[in-house]
Amino acid sequence: MVVFSQPPIEHFSHIKTCKPTSYSSFAVPVIDLSNPDAKTLLVKACEEYGFFKVINHGVSMELMTRLETEAVKFFSLSQQQKEKAGPPDPCGYGSKRIGSNGDMGWIEYLLFATNPQAIYQKSRSVSLENPEIFRSAVNEYILAMKALACEVLELIADGLKIKQRNVMSRLLNDEKSDCFFRLNHYPPYPELQALSGRNFIGFGEHTDPQIISVLRSNNTSGLQICLEDGTWVSVPPDQNSFFLNVGDCLQVLTNGRFRSVKHRVMAESLKSRVSMIYFGGPPLSEKIAPLPSVMKAEEESLYKEFTWCEFKTSAYKSRLADNRLGLFEKKTAGL
Repeated sequence: MVVFSQPPIEHFSHIKTCKPTSYSSFAVPVIDLSNPDAKTLLVKACEEYGFFKVINHGVSMELMTRLETEAVKFFSLSQQQKEKAGPPDPCGYGSKRIGSNGDMGWIEYLLFATNPQAIYQKSRSVSLENPEIFRSAVNEYILAMKALACEVLELIADGLKIKQRNVMSRLLNDEKSDCFFRLNHYPPYPELQALSGRNFIGFGEHTDPQIISVLRSNNTSGLQICLEDGTWVSVPPDQNSFFLNVGDCLQVLTNGRFRSVKHRVMAESLKSRVSMIYFGGPPLSEKIAPLPSVMKAEEESLYKEFTWCEFKTSAYKSRLADNRLGLFEKKTAGL
C-alpha cells in the first residue's frame, strides 16, 4: 500500500470549497478510433461538448501504468524532498498555488516542457535514485500522447472535409511546438473534510488555452465539465481510456464551431487522484485565426488574428476562470 505524503496544510483556508452536491453523471461521447465513422463522430463531439473519450487508441496499458507508478513514487516523497524539484517557473514542482495570479487548489503537480533536454534536467531533481527510469517513462508517454493527439486532429480534419489533413497536427509536430505535460496529484483530506464539511476544489474551473489536451487518470473520480447550459456534470473515470478536450486555439481555428470546454476537478476526501495531461500547443510564432477551409461563403471571422505567443502571454496574466478569448473576439458592429 502506497502512503502519499500530504502537502502542507497551512493556508488551506485560501483554497476554495463548495458544499457536497450530487452532480448528475455525464454520458461522455465515446469514440472508437478503429471505427470508420470516427471522423464524423469526433466532429460531432467537438461541436456539442468540446470533450470526448477515445478507445482502441493503441497505447499500451504498460506504458500508462509505468508512468503512473513513477508519479506515485514522487508524490509519496516527503514535502522537503519534493520541493527540490521546484519552485515552478512555470515548470517544476508546485503545491496548491496555480499560476501567479492568486489561484489556489488542493493539488500538487509536476509541469514539464516536452522537449527531451528540459525533461532530462527536471528528472534529475524529481528522481534522485534513478532519474533515467523517470525520464524514460515521461519521454515515451509524451511521444505516445503526441501521436494520439495528431491522429485525432487528422481525423477531425477529415471529418471537416479539409484536404490538407495535417493542417492542425503539423502545429504539434513542428520542432518549435510549444507543448507541455503535467502530472497532477489530488491528495485525500479526511481530517479537513470532517472539520469543514465541504469539498475542496482541486483545480478551479478553466478552459485550456492550447489546441487540444489529452488526459488520463487513475480510477478516482473528480473531473467535471460544464455543459453549454451552465450545468456541471461529473465524468466517470476510466483508467484504460483517454479523455480529450478542445482548447481555446482549436475553437478559434474552427471559428467557434468547436467549443473549448470549461472543466474543473473536485478533490476526493478519501481517495487520491493522479492524472497526467498532454497539452498540444503550436509554435510561439504561429498565427492563430480561423482556417479558410472551415469557413462558409460570406462567413466572417469571429476572432482577431493573434500569435500563440500573444495569446499565451495574455493567458498567463489572467485568472483561471477568466474568458481568455474575450480579448480577441471581434466586436459586433453597432454594439
